[in-house]
Amino acid sequence: MAKEHQRETVMLTGAAGQIGEVMTPYLAKQYDLVLVDKEKTELDASLKKQVRQIERDLSDPEQTKGLLKDIDYVVHLAGDPRPDADFYDSLLDANFKVTFNLFKEAVESTQVKRVVFASSIHAVGGYPLDTQVSVDMYPRPADLYGVSKVYAEVLASHLAFKHDQPFIGIRIGGFDGIDGEQETLENLIKYLSPKDMCHLVDRCLKAEMKRPFLLVNGVSNNTYNRLDIHQAREEIQYHPEDNAFETYGSFKEMTDDTE
Repeated sequence: MAKEHQRETVMLTGAAGQIGEVMTPYLAKQYDLVLVDKEKTELDASLKKQVRQIERDLSDPEQTKGLLKDIDYVVHLAGDPRPDADFYDSLLDANFKVTFNLFKEAVESTQVKRVVFASSIHAVGGYPLDTQVSVDMYPRPADLYGVSKVYAEVLASHLAFKHDQPFIGIRIGGFDGIDGEQETLENLIKYLSPKDMCHLVDRCLKAEMKRPFLLVNGVSNNTYNRLDIHQAREEIQYHPEDNAFETYGSFKEMTDDTE
């Protein structure tokens, strides 16, 4: 008898966050999923049977050692995403130490095939709003949270080329959703839908990489985008379908008026 196909294993950090709550059931359909956090994440009964949870403080290097044994892919979403987060109170541990410890463990692993991690639009938030930002443009963070994401990008680049360990960073746009008073131009041009986010991570995990480090922008197929997604389309075949201008903005209003 042929040996049953064994699913690959993904370790996900930050499963309790907004993006993590969407990614957990999506990844569990395709992979054996391991969730890591300081505390266990509340899961639906059906998901509890599909995933394994590990309680670790990843800011402590001793608790990170051996964590990636038997892990094929890492999706790192954990961190403090608040634009006003304080460096010593939160960012140093949650965004700098955790990222360093996890990335270091990944390059020392003999099994991890790729690390996909969350950067942010905040890494370039200092550019004028009417400037479309590509991944080739110099980082310009507008807050310390953005600084922490630039740190993750350059650390990943350093480790990727030094150790030939594949890393892909995603500068995630606006995943907070748009509702009521949030229907502003600024929110429309950075919108990233849950469906497109799942598709983007899927492509980051599966696409062929031409070099050890890649940085891509993550927004939906909006009529105008704050972030240029040309590279993501070309290099990892990211093809988003949702458009905030049609779903929430003036185009939707124009369509409604003609019905």
